[in-house]
Amino acid sequence: MYLIVGLGNPGPDYASTRHNVGFMVVDKIAEEMNVKIDKNKFKGLIAEGRIGTEKILLLKPMTFMNLSGESIVEAANFYKVPVEEIIVIFDDVSLDIGKIRIRKKGSAGGHNGIKSTISALGSDNFPRVKIGIGAAKHDLVKHVLGKFSPEEKSVLDQAITAAKESVFKIVKESVDSAISEYNGFKVE
Repeated sequence: MYLIVGLGNPGPDYASTRHNVGFMVVDKIAEEMNVKIDKNKFKGLIAEGRIGTEKILLLKPMTFMNLSGESIVEAANFYKVPVEEIIVIFDDVSLDIGKIRIRKKGSAGGHNGIKSTISALGSDNFPRVKIGIGAAKHDLVKHVLGKFSPEEKSVLDQAITAAKESVFKIVKESVDSAISEYNGFKVE
């Protein structure tokens, strides 16, 4: 069983902000799986489904970004999901808008949602899919909590679709397959 987590902040004020691209990708996955992420459990919203023959739990933590790990560890412990089968999808300011980077494991790289996840799981050995949101020109908080311009949104939509496809590739084949096909993906 895979636990697929999109990081973001709950509520309509944050719905289409840069920091919520993880939620956007998980919503796209749910749409493809024909499920609704609307069941309240594990301090988050969940949905169950399948990708091929693999059972999937989709999770959108409702704890706010800095406490995402609390929700993730509750779901992982309940379903006894191994750390290597927890895929976390989130925004990355060090990548240009529309760029995707996939890693098998690694540090938080300054991302508070990943810091919380590593701390709660006691491990950094989980695959992650990073979606570029561009670097902050001035204030980082205003940047990540800001909305995309129409031009950026067009690029982002293509990146969200590619990120969704990369997650399906991880589940059906392997992280390595997804890395070789999608790492460095950039909308032109």
